[in-house]
Amino acid sequence: MTYFKRGKHSVPGTLDKSRDRFAQTGGMVRGGLARHSRQALAITALAGVSAFGLISGAANASDNDPTPADAAKAITSVASFDALAERQAVAEDASRYQRSAPTTSQPAATPPKQPTAAQPKPATVKTAPKPAAAPRPAWLIPMKGAQVTSCFGQRWGVLHAGIDFAMPSGTPIRAVGAGTVVSAGWAYSGYGISVVVDHHNGYLTHYAHMSQDKVSVGDQVKAGDILGLEGSTGDSTGPHLHFEVHKGMWNQINPDGWLADRGIQTSC
Repeated sequence: MTYFKRGKHSVPGTLDKSRDRFAQTGGMVRGGLARHSRQALAITALAGVSAFGLISGAANASDNDPTPADAAKAITSVASFDALAERQAVAEDASRYQRSAPTTSQPAATPPKQPTAAQPKPATVKTAPKPAAAPRPAWLIPMKGAQVTSCFGQRWGVLHAGIDFAMPSGTPIRAVGAGTVVSAGWAYSGYGISVVVDHHNGYLTHYAHMSQDKVSVGDQVKAGDILGLEGSTGDSTGPHLHFEVHKGMWNQINPDGWLADRGIQTSC
């Protein structure tokens, strides 16, 4: 500090004490700035003014000594600088706080849902239940719709031991009733490809002159199952089914009466 100079007639030691007090006052001013306290800054300024009064009373006037007005200006400048620094520090603190504060975005307002008119339920269409399939009869004609071309009896002096049914070649031939296949293929002379079914009631049925058989020995069949296809194999003059009924193997009986007993009518 070089603001003050000892006068010629000053009391020894008084000016030094005043300078020390002024230095302490300046330290208080700087401490007030570091603590950002306006109250401490005001007290420091008042203490500086008081110190300056003491210095002025103890020192003699001279051309080189500062006036009380100059000292007041110096203190005012220090106080203004400290206040400005404090305001800048407060502003920086506020800016840091704003930067660190989390930003929250307001959710976009959702428009209220418009009530929807109740949709009428489609009318339920009740469908009539399907009629249950009629149970398969226990006994059937071997070729439905076929023309009878020859019946059981004597023909050209020889017994014709069955009934002939004629349809186009390849027409399916069906089992007349349930049973077990006991013979299939080229098994007997003159019959060509034939199939024999045992019905387990003492009777067997024989289907001859097939173009192709569809079963094998040991197969279990039901009424209506396909046994083979109509043909003209063996001793035959044209495509037809030669159908026989055996009461015990090779004991042929009239198929017409046997079928009639089971609800099947022929034209014989």
